[in-house]
Amino acid sequence: MAVVRSGSAEIYYEVHGEGPPITFSHGAGGNTLVWYNQVPYFAKNHTVVTFDHRGWGRSTCAPEDKHAKFFAGDLKAVLDDAGIERTALVCQSMGGWTAMHFTLDNPGRVSCLVLSGTPGGISTPKVIEARAARSRSRTSNLDRTIPWNEPHLALAADAFERDPSMAFLYRMLSGVNPPIGDTATGDMGISSSRLGSYDVPTLMISGGGDRIFPPAILEDVSKVIPGAQLHSIPLAGHSPYFETPDEFNRVVGEFVSKHGSENGRK
Repeated sequence: MAVVRSGSAEIYYEVHGEGPPITFSHGAGGNTLVWYNQVPYFAKNHTVVTFDHRGWGRSTCAPEDKHAKFFAGDLKAVLDDAGIERTALVCQSMGGWTAMHFTLDNPGRVSCLVLSGTPGGISTPKVIEARAARSRSRTSNLDRTIPWNEPHLALAADAFERDPSMAFLYRMLSGVNPPIGDTATGDMGISSSRLGSYDVPTLMISGGGDRIFPPAILEDVSKVIPGAQLHSIPLAGHSPYFETPDEFNRVVGEFVSKHGSENGRK
């Protein structure tokens, strides 16, 4: 467990295990805690890095600095401090903004990239419409009291019916994030023109019941990323790593073993 300074923020991170590095970047509903199904699984054969984005979990920053434009720099600070030169990156939802921007800026430091439930900040007409619809939904629900057994939007709509303990745990882990305001994204969208020379092996994972970025949207994005593969997990919602960890770990493990097997520690 460690903390590294990144600009005005202090970024909390953890390193577990030994072997080829694999780094996990959480979404807006998460923090380092949500990877509890991944850390023990991958730490048997990998150096596993998890971190809290600024303003989440145990990472701190001023409210005005809670902006996605800092995320890639924060990740670089973590990897530098941990002595990791090259890593596989596995990211969820908002964490895709972090990982894709980092990858485009530092392609030599990323052995492979996994985008789970996320377009990685890539802007296509379908992605833009999905984000606009989500913004309208969020605005219309600001004053609504959410029942304890209503699944978080990051889970499938039937999450409480299928696995109430899992669905309730997600709410609890998400609830420990400090309420310091929304994350600004500004002009952070990535146009397809930036991907012309992109050659990092990329796997996209889509949940069949994803209510934030439905499968059709991620399929659309997968066609924009050169060489990207797409794997669908029908039973999962927006968070396959949390809802269907066995399949998620297997699929990610096979992909990383193929593309991210070298030891990337300094």
